[in-house]
Amino acid sequence: MTFLNSGRLAYQGLFLVLLASSVLLQGCLDQVNGSEDTARAEEKLSVPVEAATVASGDMAAFYSGTATLEADEQAIVVSQITGVVLQIHAEEGDFVEAGQILAKVETDRYALEVERANAGLKRLKTDFQRKKELFQKKLVSAEDFERVSAEYDAQKAAYDLARLDLEYTSIRAPISGYVSERMARAGNLVKLHQPVFRVTSYDPLLAVLHVPERELRVLRKGLQVSMSLDAWPGEVFQGEVIRISPVVDPGTGTFRVTAEITDRKQMLKPGLFGRVEILHDLHKDVPVIPRSAVITEDELSHVFVISDEGSAIRRAIQLGYEREGMIEVAEGLSKGETVVTAGKASLSDGTRVEVVGQDLNPGA
Repeated sequence: MTFLNSGRLAYQGLFLVLLASSVLLQGCLDQVNGSEDTARAEEKLSVPVEAATVASGDMAAFYSGTATLEADEQAIVVSQITGVVLQIHAEEGDFVEAGQILAKVETDRYALEVERANAGLKRLKTDFQRKKELFQKKLVSAEDFERVSAEYDAQKAAYDLARLDLEYTSIRAPISGYVSERMARAGNLVKLHQPVFRVTSYDPLLAVLHVPERELRVLRKGLQVSMSLDAWPGEVFQGEVIRISPVVDPGTGTFRVTAEITDRKQMLKPGLFGRVEILHDLHKDVPVIPRSAVITEDELSHVFVISDEGSAIRRAIQLGYEREGMIEVAEGLSKGETVVTAGKASLSDGTRVEVVGQDLNPGA
């Protein structure tokens, strides 16, 4: 009886040992599986994002507007006599120098007027010389001498006027430039002060902008200007601001800014329409990032910076100048840091991220 009880107790002890070992082994297995599940869950929590590296570059501030090119010098050439046009010496598009003959008007009548005035002048000159000698000898009165002297002076002026009218039969260019319009033909009768030609100087050409008054504090003479035109795609013409009106138009709230455009290849013409940019400030070697990296809320800006551990850290920044999709960071970032550009909506401060696309030089 004692032997049976001892066997039963031994069997029960062995069962308890095996049961405890099984429980301990299952616990270890559960701990290992739990660690793997946790690591797998952490991997699933990483949010895929696109990122860019903070670069260093120059950022400029521009005023942009539109303008029509105007000629600085333009002259309407008028006839200074009445007569029939005999010859045309310049056509539209021709370049003419100041003083060059553009057209000839009939000269016969004016040449005869010169001959008649000259004949009268010679007669009065002889009379004047004779009266002068007699007056010096006190053989004529002072009254007679003064009358002859006045007649001689009047005839001399008439002769000069006749010569001037004859000279005016040659219609000349008052300035150097291109004939932009011809208003008369050979055989036409032109009257005194009737427009005959228009001469336009293309050097220089001016771009006149009407700029909002808020830009008055940043624009000044001498600033660099660039202009692009649809007529010459791909070409950029340079210039500078030469005049700024000190008066603001109360009706439009704008003021006039005049820029001189350089055209060494003579490609530009008055009347062409284009887009003008005036460079008024330049920040050199500053941090720049893509505009898409910036989140603006309540007029405050921030970005998500990716830490070395792979977490997205929310950081406030101060912005500067912006151009062509890039923006200057005045405060808050340093060159070489990495910011999130796409996938920001899924992030919160401290979220683990996985970079699936990165622009290492966004400013290039």
